Amino acid sequence: MASQARPYGEGLGQGANSVLGKVRLILEAFRLDDVDLSLSELSRRTGISKASVHRLAQELLDWGMLERSGQEYRLGMRAFELGSRVPRYRVLRDAARPFMESLQFTTKEVVLLYVRDGMELLCLEKIASGPQAARPSRIARRAPLHCTSSGKAILAYSPASVVEEVLAGELARLTPSTTIAPGLLVEQLSKVRINRYATEMEEVAQGYCSVGVPIFSSSDFLLGALSIVAPTFRADVPKLAHALLATTSRLSRSSMLN
Repeated sequence: MASQARPYGEGLGQGANSVLGKVRLILEAFRLDDVDLSLSELSRRTGISKASVHRLAQELLDWGMLERSGQEYRLGMRAFELGSRVPRYRVLRDAARPFMESLQFTTKEVVLLYVRDGMELLCLEKIASGPQAARPSRIARRAPLHCTSSGKAILAYSPASVVEEVLAGELARLTPSTTIAPGLLVEQLSKVRINRYATEMEEVAQGYCSVGVPIFSSSDFLLGALSIVAPTFRADVPKLAHALLATTSRLSRSSMLN
């Protein structure tokens, strides 16, 4: 399905008229599933004229933020390099990865590491093997807070203002089972605080469920969430929750997070 053209400068206010604002529009035009984009598509998505996109793209090519693929453009290695330098995410990902590998080896299910970025989740790491590695969840993919186990685990321990903002917005329905009633979500978050883990049953994808647990530093600062995704027919929720809680407990005591 073709994406709609973005109104010029949407979300940037007067900043869209600056060179930096236009550069931001061009870089953010690339979505997670995109590989290459043509000059025309970049112009359509950003609302910037082809001539301006071409001129700025040349500078981004020189910088390494973009690369050429024939007549099209793709994000360059420089963009990956800069993103990998973000300390808050890099430290958590590096600390969590060996624990995630051990958890995946034990459970044989997909293990995901998420953090909250605004009103969304951002996937920092995924550990899977075999056919599981091709499932939709990917590193850098964004996900909703209200219907994912990691999102609920994070919301349950977030400031009230964050929960209120989520409840005030649209709770998008992804499947017939997705939680979209604010009152029901509030009840679920209360249950998370009692059980110390969150669940979702086919709220994101039919045939799959997940269990999520918040990750805290040794000083009880909320860092993110770890979750396991499994087919509903074989998911043993209590067993998965126990494994997650044991893993996050060890992770929180890790010297890399302290």
